[in-house]
Amino acid sequence: MPDIWENHIKQFEHYLKLERSLSNNSIMAYLHDMQKLSNFIKQRFPDATPLNIKLEHLRAFVNELASIGISEYTQARVISGVKAFFKYMVYEDRIQEDPAILLESPKLGRKLPDTLSYHEIVQLLEGIKLGDPEGHRNRAMLEILYSSGLRVSELVELKLGQVYADIGFLRVIGKGNKERLVPVGKDALKYLDIYLAEIRRHQKIAPGHEEYVFLNRRGKKLTRVMVFLFIKKLVEEVGIKKKVSPHTFRHSFATHLIEGGADLRAVQEMLGHESITTTEIYTHLDREYLRQVLTEFHPRK
Repeated sequence: MPDIWENHIKQFEHYLKLERSLSNNSIMAYLHDMQKLSNFIKQRFPDATPLNIKLEHLRAFVNELASIGISEYTQARVISGVKAFFKYMVYEDRIQEDPAILLESPKLGRKLPDTLSYHEIVQLLEGIKLGDPEGHRNRAMLEILYSSGLRVSELVELKLGQVYADIGFLRVIGKGNKERLVPVGKDALKYLDIYLAEIRRHQKIAPGHEEYVFLNRRGKKLTRVMVFLFIKKLVEEVGIKKKVSPHTFRHSFATHLIEGGADLRAVQEMLGHESITTTEIYTHLDREYLRQVLTEFHPRK
């Protein structure tokens, strides 16, 4: 007999793929959260199904997450996944009322992302050894991450046909397969051109990988993990003590734009944020910077 939870979760997966067009990573996160819920409910409330589950069952699940020491940020993410599932169930007319509508997430302070100063960005860029086989590729990648604020997934998926060097733009496929045009700076284009002309064109490229911009030494497209590992090694080599990831370049890109007086809507467009409230975190960061300036330089601080 098919499991009713598995059956509805499987249909939820199809909905996320076909109607929401989410990335594989987002879909896997949703499914993982729902698996947590279904395992808990089957053990604690075996009579509860996706069709008759109550708010008190869901609250018991959230209490369980807290009791086993799962962080508030992870709890909030899991609850978000559960809420999305039951919204889908209502949307598909499987249930009439959403049992998760009053389910509360932990109150989270908005965590300001780590950023690099412009000096630290330059330190990292100049720390790349251009004599190494991957040096020109790595320089081009970091220049683009900082110049255009791409997500690491957008960087590794970037294709040759998405680079419009003549007008200084990249056509990026972001979350939910949404396209956006992002400006790219002259320095980034210069190092990209050197990589494409002097390194990539002489590589033997694996079948199926001909269109990807950034390739590994076997001629295949890079993975996100490869980019993470390269950046981690570079940060250690140049002696920067901050925790730096590919996303740090995206945060630094946005922060430096806001600090320089860029319009929030323009930054939202470049980052590909669906809601401007996501972009507004950088104005909080900017306020912290302004407060620091006041404290440091005002005579009556």
